[in-house]
Amino acid sequence: MRKQNLFPSIVLIGFGLYFFLQQTNIQISSQFFTWPTILLIVGLAFLIQAYSGNDFEMIVPGILFLGLGVHFHLIQNVHIQLDHIGGIILFIALGYFLRYQKTRNGLFYFWLFLILALIQLFYDKYIQWIGIIEDKRLQFTSLWPIILVIAGAYLFFFKRK
Repeated sequence: MRKQNLFPSIVLIGFGLYFFLQQTNIQISSQFFTWPTILLIVGLAFLIQAYSGNDFEMIVPGILFLGLGVHFHLIQNVHIQLDHIGGIILFIALGYFLRYQKTRNGLFYFWLFLILALIQLFYDKYIQWIGIIEDKRLQFTSLWPIILVIAGAYLFFFKRK
């Protein structure tokens, strides 16, 4: 049986409804007609493709786009200050967890991204909790990019299938 690619059709339907509602005088909050809504539509299209078309590799980008749409709607409309990088990494971790539930593959990446997200989101609280006063010359935040590049290079060169 041929796998049906639902992604383009869902994106076109979603964008069509978005632009139709934008042009009509239906009373919907103007906050709905912003660019994060486009991210929500694309994320939903990825997730519908993933679950309806049994294309479970689409779960991670679907959760990422959907999460980014929700994230930016919350920042714009509720004025919650969220850490962007920590939140993005957390969405990726959630995507890998949901993919793992369907394919039994990717649990390592779930834990990796979850730990990275928790470190990024709660780094200041960790430092206060354990009572360490950091040396300003050698902060973890200055090492963060190097650690990510090394981890990514290791996965790219040594953990490929």
